[in-house]
Amino acid sequence: MGVSIEEHVPASLLDEASEALEELAGVLADGQTLNDALQQLVESASRVIPDAENVSVTLVGPQGPHTAAMTDEKVVDIDIDQYKAGQGPCLEAARIQRPVRVTLEGGRVKWPEFARAAEAAGVQAYLSAPIVIEDEVIGALNLYSSDERAFDPFDEALLRLFVTAASTSITGFRRYERSRRLVEHLQRALESRAEIDQAKGVLMAAHGVDAEDAFSRLVTESQQRNTKLRDVARNLLASVRRP
Repeated sequence: MGVSIEEHVPASLLDEASEALEELAGVLADGQTLNDALQQLVESASRVIPDAENVSVTLVGPQGPHTAAMTDEKVVDIDIDQYKAGQGPCLEAARIQRPVRVTLEGGRVKWPEFARAAEAAGVQAYLSAPIVIEDEVIGALNLYSSDERAFDPFDEALLRLFVTAASTSITGFRRYERSRRLVEHLQRALESRAEIDQAKGVLMAAHGVDAEDAFSRLVTESQQRNTKLRDVARNLLASVRRP
C-alpha cells in the first residue's frame, strides 16, 4: 500500500503552508497590486518549501518574459540569461507545461547560459513550474537551492500549490482590472450623456425645437465636423458659458 507525501512531513509544515496560502488569498481583497501579491507569494514559498532558498516569478507578456518578483536580486541574472538566450529550465517548463528540475552540472550542456549564471549565484539546483490560466501559459514559478540534491517530490507538490495561488492572484487581478476599466468606461459614458442632454436643452431653448430635433442637430454637427458627439456637446456648452 502506498504512503502519502503527508506522512513524511511534519504537520507543522503543512499547517504553515496552509496559513501562507490563506494569507495570499486575501492579498488582492485588501486592494494590493499584482506586484504586491506576487512578492508575498515568492516570500511565502521561500519560507514554506523546505529546499527553496530563493524564489522568483517569471511572467511572459507581449514584450517577452520578465521577472516580476523575487526574494533576492542575486538570482535574477539566472532568469535574465535564460530570457536573452531564449532557452533554459524556466522557459522549458512554460513550453512543455510541466515542472522542470535541473542541477548545475545537468544544465551545462543543454543550457550553458543558465549554468553560467547559476554557478555565479551559487545555485546548484533549480526547479521551475509553469503558471497556466485558462490554458494560457503566462509564466513560471522558480525555486533555487545551493544544494544539488534539493527538490524532492514533496517540494514539487508544494510548488504546485503555490503555482495555483499565483494563478488565482493573477486571475483575480485581471478580473479587477477589467471591472475597473468597465466602471471607468461607464463613468465616461454617463458624463458624456449628461453633457449631451445639457446641449440638447440649450438648443431646445435657443431654437424652440423639441428634444429629437435638438439631438439631430448635434448629430449633424458631429458628422460634418467628423467630431465625437460628446465633443460637439462639450464645445456648445463651453460657448454658452463663455462671457
